[in-house]
Amino acid sequence: MRAIRRFTVRTVLPAELAALGELVHNLRWSWHPETTDLFAEVDPALWRQVGHDPVALLGAVDPARLRELAADRRFLRRLADAADDLREYMTAPRWYQTLSDAPRAIAYFSPEYGLAAALPQYSGGLGILAGDHLKAASDLGVPILAVGLLYRHGYFTQSLSPEGWQLEHYPSLDPGGLPLSLLKDVRVRVGLPGRRTLHAQVWVAQAGRVPLLLLDSDVAENDAAARDVTDRLYGGGTDHRLMQELLLGIGGVRAIRAYCESTGHPEPEVFHTNEGHAGFLGLERIRELTEARLSFDEALEAVRAGTVFTTHTPVPAGIDRFPAEMIERQFGGDTAWPTVPVERILALGAEAEPGVFNMAIMGMRLAQRVNGVSELHGEVSRGMFQTLWPGFDLDEVPIGSITNGVHAPTWVGRELMELAGRELPTLIERAQGWEGVQKISDAEIWEIRGILRRRLVESARARMRTSWRARGSSDAELGWIDEALDPDVLTIGFARRVPSYKRLTLMLSDPDRLRSLLLDPVKPIQIIIAGKAHPADEGGKKLIQQIVTFADEEDVRHRIVFLPDYDMALGQELVQGCDVWLNNPLRPLEASGTSGMKSALNGGLNLSIRDGWWDEWYDGTNGWAIPTADGVTDPDRRDELEAAGLYDLIEHEVADRFYDRAGEGLPRRWLEMVKHTLATLGPKVLAGRMLRDYVVGLYAPAAASARALSADGYGPAKSFAAWRLRVNQAWPAVRVEHVEAAGVGDTPEVGASLDLRATIALGDLDPADVAVEAAYGRVGPHDELISPRYLELAPDGPGGDDGRAHYTGTIPLDRTGAFGYTVRVLPSHPMACSKAELGLIAVPEEPAGMTNGTLR
Repeated sequence: MRAIRRFTVRTVLPAELAALGELVHNLRWSWHPETTDLFAEVDPALWRQVGHDPVALLGAVDPARLRELAADRRFLRRLADAADDLREYMTAPRWYQTLSDAPRAIAYFSPEYGLAAALPQYSGGLGILAGDHLKAASDLGVPILAVGLLYRHGYFTQSLSPEGWQLEHYPSLDPGGLPLSLLKDVRVRVGLPGRRTLHAQVWVAQAGRVPLLLLDSDVAENDAAARDVTDRLYGGGTDHRLMQELLLGIGGVRAIRAYCESTGHPEPEVFHTNEGHAGFLGLERIRELTEARLSFDEALEAVRAGTVFTTHTPVPAGIDRFPAEMIERQFGGDTAWPTVPVERILALGAEAEPGVFNMAIMGMRLAQRVNGVSELHGEVSRGMFQTLWPGFDLDEVPIGSITNGVHAPTWVGRELMELAGRELPTLIERAQGWEGVQKISDAEIWEIRGILRRRLVESARARMRTSWRARGSSDAELGWIDEALDPDVLTIGFARRVPSYKRLTLMLSDPDRLRSLLLDPVKPIQIIIAGKAHPADEGGKKLIQQIVTFADEEDVRHRIVFLPDYDMALGQELVQGCDVWLNNPLRPLEASGTSGMKSALNGGLNLSIRDGWWDEWYDGTNGWAIPTADGVTDPDRRDELEAAGLYDLIEHEVADRFYDRAGEGLPRRWLEMVKHTLATLGPKVLAGRMLRDYVVGLYAPAAASARALSADGYGPAKSFAAWRLRVNQAWPAVRVEHVEAAGVGDTPEVGASLDLRATIALGDLDPADVAVEAAYGRVGPHDELISPRYLELAPDGPGGDDGRAHYTGTIPLDRTGAFGYTVRVLPSHPMACSKAELGLIAVPEEPAGMTNGTLR
């Protein structure tokens, strides 16, 4: 028989052990080994049995053992010290508290969070990044208030069929058995069509100093369909996804308001939207302000000023798009918001394809500041969304970039963290001093690398045995696993989600070549692979089946393995134990990637296509760049060429350097690369660096803009909205009528200058409403300006009664070669964040007056 309901009965701790509950329910333990050491002492065997889950530990520990600990004065001293350390960590001023005029709080929205394996609310890189973002914020004292959904079945657990096909399982998660507390007497409600209401309760996960609010629709007030809204991550059809995103965005803002009211937490000044999933939060904030008697346009400006939008994918298929009629049904009819017209909502998400509502485009239109997650991804994103800013060159599309980072205390092996703490104290917390890595002895680093590799091999063997048993093998058939993998062999890791563009099976392009590398008698390699395909992605499942089929072959199964159920715990083992981290996506479809950063911090070397973060920070000696066949349109031919480059690098460079041992048995040249990698990449790949970039570059400016627009009863927001409306209406009459140049003859020379005078028709606008610029520089074969520079032209007297104004300026001719210029007109307002903010530009219809020539 099966139980009709499952719940967890929590242990009642003796009064002497009350602080143990405090430690368990703050997820700081997931990156604080001293606290997990204390948990292990409660019952070492049980600690291993529950997979290092402290909530499960307290749920299963024998009460007699707790009474014994309550009388153990040494344990109580350790417990008191740990509790005092946590309280000091939670309250002491940190980096953020040294800043002036920083936001009093930042709301951070993400559909998934990877904080710990014990809280399985993540599927891949987006969630892991969000978890690292919160942990780094906690360490730096950044007052983030995070919002997500509580999925009762998580993502899924993965096993393999006898034939190697991915099988999905959705175990039920009881919130009572998770490190969560219920926000009592708080219910969030979101209206649905048909006079239905979606109700949700709010759980709080405490990630160090950062509260994470998780909305849960599995409550008695909901009907069966509504209860299932938060059943699983990225599950269900279009209707289901829309309800999840309504709850995350709209319900999330309402949860924040309730939490701040009940706890006294400061209200956020900045709202950070991760990808389009939470985009509806902007509509909810507009509703709040319009009900406070602002117009829609005024509220839109106020909301945009304090919103940051981060796009995480360069793949259009990764963006949520809904039929427009679904959005119209949700925000019209009996669920309409009287102060937020549905046609304005539809316009925010409109894209080139009619009848489609694009969540990423809405997110960008609702945010004054937008960024990608690496320099290359920022460039790709500007190309993807350039149509939102027509007339502007790619470099001027207002999408910047902040390259991702990783939380070192979560991902770096304990032995390395202790070595750094001993030799280079506070190194992990700062961006200076990393060159000191060069002073650590080669022997010490190599010894730790051996410990981490051996630990990975031992864990992999245990996981292999479990997997093969689940696939139907008996113990009598599995004796070979005791010798599978080798702790002294060059170990390559490949672990990630399995969409087609990440090319899990590129290594199989030439199976015989791969087999020879694996079985080389002098320089063998071994590969450990993990990854999950989305349950609906049959192509991804086929890739897994292909890799498993090869790895099952008797002659290579001891050298290449696929480990099912990739999660944070397995990810930690892999990035710590592998010598080389392999990444071979189709460039430029990897937005950032962070697993290679984690490997680098553990003394691993990257072997990767130059995509995402690796394109930015590869320097020629901190790893290897797989040659890319950019421009080859045949995908099979491209794979063939890039796989050949991968094989050549492994055989002739990676393996050679790993097995090149000096007299004392140390791979000196390899360790030289490891030290260089740590010294140069270490300060760059930290999540602390990433958080500082967000605070200084986005959060603080967004808060300043939000404060400026909300001052004096939102007077500036009203003024800015009125200005924008006036400029939009008048812009069709704005044009560059005439440009004339003087100061050079027929043969201009370097060092001369060009005096420009432009006549601009402004229509109903004033000169103060616009900026007139000369764009100039090198020109291409079709007279296009290449990486132009800009000079703002000065008004030459007041505008005339005929709506025309004159502008002048001097262009320096400071380079030789083909040279050109033009003049353009842009809206200009002190509240605008960028020149392209309104998406309006006027340029000459014909390049009259434009001088193209060669400077001598």
